[in-house]
Amino acid sequence: MRRYLRKSLRGTLGLAIGATTAVAEFLYVLFGGMALAVPALRRPVFAGARTLSEVERRRLEKYFGEENAADYTDRRAMAYLVPRCVIGLLCAAIFLMILLGGGSGLIIAAQLFDGQSPGGGAPADWYDPVTTLLFGGILVFLCLQGLIGAATLDARLARRFFGPSTNEQLRRRLSELTTSRAEVVEAVNGERRRIERDLHDGVQQRLVALGMLLGRARRATDPDRASDLLRQAHEESQRALVDLREVSWRVYPIALDADGLHPALEALAERSGIPVHLRVDLPERPPAAVETVVYFVASEAVTNTIKHAAATRIDIEAEREGDRVRVRITDDGTGGARESGGGLSGLAMRVAAADGQFTVDSPIGGPTVVTAVLPCE
Repeated sequence: MRRYLRKSLRGTLGLAIGATTAVAEFLYVLFGGMALAVPALRRPVFAGARTLSEVERRRLEKYFGEENAADYTDRRAMAYLVPRCVIGLLCAAIFLMILLGGGSGLIIAAQLFDGQSPGGGAPADWYDPVTTLLFGGILVFLCLQGLIGAATLDARLARRFFGPSTNEQLRRRLSELTTSRAEVVEAVNGERRRIERDLHDGVQQRLVALGMLLGRARRATDPDRASDLLRQAHEESQRALVDLREVSWRVYPIALDADGLHPALEALAERSGIPVHLRVDLPERPPAAVETVVYFVASEAVTNTIKHAAATRIDIEAEREGDRVRVRITDDGTGGARESGGGLSGLAMRVAAADGQFTVDSPIGGPTVVTAVLPCE
């Protein structure tokens, strides 16, 4: 709520500044348009139009987050100012109506408080406050809608004239690919560290314990003692196999290649220590790369939930939405998970490397919702 209010106030300030600059732009278009009839004045007129357009472009970027390219021509800047000043003056008229309406509302409220009807001169009737509030609310709604509409027109007009050029689009795409490559490398390194940690802390410790038990059984002179140690060694070997199987599943599940995403998620649900409710709606099998990312998002989210969330239920939903696959993992745990935390940051990198979107919604007290949306073209 606080973020939305801050965004609204920032946008309102941006509109107010745009309404002020529209007056200068209108005068410039009016007199500059006449000056274009003189060939010697065309270049400075177009240069001045570009200066005013840059002010608007930076205003939209600062207050509305609208990023547009700066490689437009001076003639295009002059063409932009013509509709831009109209929108700005319209916005100025809306602000003027708000000021006049606010002043009139204060006067009417004072008259009603004194027992007079709106306009004065007669005692107030019971319906006067009701009609005043009703029409006042309608006017406030219309003014707010007018401001929203003016902001939308302002942004669309800038995208129409200053939208990113081909070179700008290529530059942005190159920047995204560079970032994705770095995230892929970091994600791979993180996976290697995790596998090494799992092998060292799990399987290796089991094998060390197994060796110690076999050594003690070999040195034992009592047959019953030796038999008991061999039984313990056998149990330890079974636990080592379970740990090794878990590590291999976390590296890459065979079921994912052999049977697809649905059976792999079913196996994940069966191995979970918390009840997992699974819903998969994929009419067609996604590409292998998408299946892999979806599986590891679900697997890591379930692992984090088991370790940290104190949850009693996990829901996994995987479905196709047009040309995208969406997976959502929800638990009823304590919440407080952050996208920047340990395993989730690695998932965010993995999803970003596949040109997907990754979000974590985890308020204190829960529930936690982890969502990944991946392109499936």
